[in-house]
Amino acid sequence: MGVFGELFSWWNGQTLGTRLFTMSRGALVGTDGQGNRYYEERKLGAFAHKRRWVIYNGEVEASRVPPEWHGWLHQTVNEPPTVAPPVVKPWEQPHQPNLTGSRGAYHPPGSLYQDEDARARPRAYEPWRPE
Repeated sequence: MGVFGELFSWWNGQTLGTRLFTMSRGALVGTDGQGNRYYEERKLGAFAHKRRWVIYNGEVEASRVPPEWHGWLHQTVNEPPTVAPPVVKPWEQPHQPNLTGSRGAYHPPGSLYQDEDARARPRAYEPWRPE
């Protein structure tokens, strides 16, 4: 994305202000599987918290941040997942971004949404008809 895009579209990545702030005060901490880059402020005041932020690889969507990086961004954990990876439980599923409004969105049986597959399947329930 060029400078023109950074000036006028915050939804396609970083803005010009974020780029300048990152260049002057940011230190790259790591990246995730989607290519998002995570930064932490280099300089710190006497009693201030270090700022932490993410620069998305593509569309700016908060649900694209995996849980381990989310905890680090919100200062729930002190060490980033690159230093101290979280313990993955056997019942945990891999992170998946929010699919609402996309082809992969969940539609329960009987919903008003009708795709080709839903039309071919029999209905999950019989509607009530008064006698």
